[in-house]
Amino acid sequence: MADAARRRNAARRAEAPAGSPPAARLDLDRVIHEHVRLAIVSALAVNPALSFNDLKALLRITDGNLSVHARRLEEAGYVDCAKSFRGRVPLTRYRLTAAGRRALQRYLDHMEALIRATRDR
Repeated sequence: MADAARRRNAARRAEAPAGSPPAARLDLDRVIHEHVRLAIVSALAVNPALSFNDLKALLRITDGNLSVHARRLEEAGYVDCAKSFRGRVPLTRYRLTAAGRRALQRYLDHMEALIRATRDR
């Protein structure tokens, strides 16, 4: 019983950077925190733009999975989607917006603070 309580308390402490107010404990960007969306944003952070097929192959996910997650990022303003044609073949290209880049930086800063707080305990 005491071990379970210790684990719960340690998990609560690890939720927030050291010295952060209680409201910041769960202040992760839920749009980016989902692993497929984090992978999309990370891939776009190191590439000026990627096509739908490039992202799909890079992340090894299905068309539907990529489509749903990319749309959520687009709705949040983190990713820009441009649709065009190459001949008669549709081409969808994604790029990270300035807001997306800032959101990723905030997310990474928060995760680094969580890691430091966890290691310092």
